[in-house]
Amino acid sequence: MTTPFSETLRNATWTDHESAESEGYLAELMGGRLSEHEYGEMVAQHYFAYAALDGVSRELSGHPVAGRFVFPELYRERALERDLATIYGPGWRAGITPSKSTSTLVARIHQVADWPGGFIAHHYTRYLGDLSGGQFIRMELQKIYGYRKGGGVDFYIFDELGSIPRFKSAYRARLDELEVDERERQRMIREVKLAYQLNTEVLTDLHRTVRTAA
Repeated sequence: MTTPFSETLRNATWTDHESAESEGYLAELMGGRLSEHEYGEMVAQHYFAYAALDGVSRELSGHPVAGRFVFPELYRERALERDLATIYGPGWRAGITPSKSTSTLVARIHQVADWPGGFIAHHYTRYLGDLSGGQFIRMELQKIYGYRKGGGVDFYIFDELGSIPRFKSAYRARLDELEVDERERQRMIREVKLAYQLNTEVLTDLHRTVRTAA
């Protein structure tokens, strides 16, 4: 019996996923040891990454392969704008800049935009994570900072999806339905591993920044 691609992908990249989740910045954040503005540093980096990812998604909405992974209800830009306004105030745009690692991630998202498998790899890495461990992060942040829906943690709120488990199941089914050969599957797996690496480097930069400020 052939193993579904979604399962193969998950198993092949699980250690990369765990490495990203164990990064020092997240440990500090979940431990309640960061100020609201230090948390905002991560939100700001998310903003630049998702502006790129959502922008590429819009461009590929009509693509016969990549378009099957475009869900406007997932777009995070507006939610991140609300979160940044809550954290930094109405002048938030003037106070945020992408880190070097975020700029590298953004460049890679644009670089693979003409390769459906590459787009799907980055889309999968970010959004399936947001819908999984991201929901635990949201609950902890609400406890630590007292945020409620409307700003602060809106990035993690996906009300338009309805049932998150049902959506994740349908998403994995689309991965399984991809008509790609083994060579392309392995190429996608490598890109997911790279996506995890690039996202982990963003967190590493954030950890370095908050330690320097301490």
